[in-house]
Parts: sequence; structure tokens; C-alpha cells
Amino acid sequence: MTDSGVLLVGVAAALPPVGLEEVLSTSELMTRVDRKYIVPATTMAHLAADLAGRFEVLQIDGRRQFGYSSTYFDTPDLLTFRHHRQGRRRRYKIRTRTYLDGGGRWLEVKLSGARGGTDKHRIPYTGAADVLTPEALDFVAETLAAGLHLSPPDKLGPVLSTDYRRVTLVDRSGSARLTCDTGLVCRDAGGRVFARRDCVLLESKSSNGAAPADRLLHGLGARPISTSKYCLGVALLREVSANRWHEALRRYFPPHPSVPERSDHSVEPAAIMTPV
Repeated sequence: MTDSGVLLVGVAAALPPVGLEEVLSTSELMTRVDRKYIVPATTMAHLAADLAGRFEVLQIDGRRQFGYSSTYFDTPDLLTFRHHRQGRRRRYKIRTRTYLDGGGRWLEVKLSGARGGTDKHRIPYTGAADVLTPEALDFVAETLAAGLHLSPPDKLGPVLSTDYRRVTLVDRSGSARLTCDTGLVCRDAGGRVFARRDCVLLESKSSNGAAPADRLLHGLGARPISTSKYCLGVALLREVSANRWHEALRRYFPPHPSVPERSDHSVEPAAIMTPV
């Protein structure tokens, strides 16, 4: 079995680097169309060969692969999860994201609108990863009101955390990115679930949803899939209905992925640079 994380190290090493400042100055892509794919490592290897010459790899302080830890907030009855499961036109996720290899911690609110686009709002965050401060709640309320004309739900609390490694590939034109995630672990107070190590979760991010990577993936037989790390983790750990993500669960997780215990994983804010 090919380890997708090891494969991505090789893919990242083979591409020319691009710095964060150059990426951000070209295109922030905070408002974008996302296409997600779950592909075996063999497909990723073919895609990497096809991307050579057009894409660069994000490099910060000599690193080309970065660790991420995100904590998602929801209501006790999982309001935001249910809205995603129902495919609501106006839905959102609230999370803190910690860049484990440097980049600090951010509070993010991801809004999904009527045309399938994603609008991400974020601010630097110095609070604990699993706590929403009064200032954080104000930011959430302002973002939901301005972006979706919604009020924030009551009793938001930490529901799920995810850890994974990411390589970010950047189109030299600045119009698109492809994030490549491996080693996903979803965890809550009751346990952990591990994604398959021979698969890669790809997210093609562009202004119109028709990036070069999407065309190449289509040629390799890959098709976009409805998936969400948060929703997959909740479905498995809480054992709730998730027909909307049945195909993603089948592809991305082994038949019995749960581990009954978890160790605490707290990360203090790091500094300065932010992988995208």
C-alpha cells in the first residue's frame, strides 16, 4: 500500500517553490469555488506528473508540508452539521485553525452561499483552540449577519477536532490552488477515527470552479465528491445519519476506523507566517 503522505513529500520536493508573500499578493482566493476529490495515491502520482511545469509548491522557512489542527464549534444538537447534511442554501462552519509548523492560530467562519461558492472570513486568534472568547463570538455574529443575514446560534461549543498534513500547490498564474491533505485524524472527547493512509483529499480552489487541476483530474477519471472533514468526523464519532456523505465515508475511511481513546492535543499559538 502506497503511503500518500510519503508520496506528497516527493511531489513537493520535485516542484519549484513559491513563497507565501508572493502567493498572497497574486490572489487571496478567500471567495472561491471549491471542488473536492478523494483519490488513491496512484492517481495523485499521475496528477503530479501532469501538473509539472505549471504549478509551484508553497514553501515557508524551508518547509513544503505543514501540520494543521482545527477545532469546530457547533450547538449541542449539531445545528451546523444538520444544515450541511440537509444541503441548506445558507450554511456555515465555525472553527479555530492552528498552524502547527508556524503561522499561529486563526478564527475562521466559512460561509456557503446560493451559487455553490465559499466565502472565508478569519481573524488572528490568541485564545485557546477550544474556546470562543466574547470577542470571537462578536466576530462570528458580525460575519453571519453581514454574509448570510443570520443570527448566531446559542450555546456554541467545541464538537470535533481534526489533524492532518497539507501540501499546497499553486498555479503560476495565481488563479487557482490545489491543497493535498493526508494523515487525517478526527477526534472528540470520546475517541478518534483515522482516514486511510493510501488516499489523498484534494481541494481545488479557483474563482470559477474550472481550474486546470479539475480538468486534469477529470481526465484521470476522478470526479468531485461531496465531503467535509467536520461532517465526516461527526458522522463517524457520533454515529449519526450521513447518507449525503456515504460515498466519501466509503472511500476515505476503513470499515472500522474508531479508536476508543484519545490523548489531549493542545497547541500554543505559533508565530508570523501563515500557510494557505
